[in-house]
Amino acid sequence: MNYIAPRIHSKMKGSSPNEEATMTIRSYSPDDIEPVMVAWRSANALAHPFLSDTYVARSELEVRDLYIPNAETYVFEDGGKVVGFISLVGNEIGGLFLDPSRHGKGIGKALVDHAFAIKGPLKVEVFRDNRVGLPFYERNGFVLVAQELHQPTGQIVLKLAMPNC
Repeated sequence: MNYIAPRIHSKMKGSSPNEEATMTIRSYSPDDIEPVMVAWRSANALAHPFLSDTYVARSELEVRDLYIPNAETYVFEDGGKVVGFISLVGNEIGGLFLDPSRHGKGIGKALVDHAFAIKGPLKVEVFRDNRVGLPFYERNGFVLVAQELHQPTGQIVLKLAMPNC
């Protein structure tokens, strides 16, 4: 089932309210793996510059081969091109990654709203030093529930949740 994203195209640079853009949130298909991984790589590099190259390389393989195929994943398509995705495990956001050129245009919020409509209040874990994701989740009503050491990286992970989760 496809979900037509709210009219956010008027906020996109280079788009005017009179231009018709087809933006859709839909279920992931295995054919989406390449554009999903392009979004993951670019957004991951921006959000997690503190992670080691070795850890990122291992994570990329896990995301591609294990995580994406087994999670409940939805992609955001703009004009037929996948520009981002959200992956869910139950009511937890396991990953939300967008082409960085699309940040700040309402796409991340549309994906979170879509997930909320399906799952209800959501949870997420985010690295404390993630200067992209942490402010995004805070702006969208997530609050700190706990924090812990992420053993593989030595980084602090914050557990956030929507109210009533």
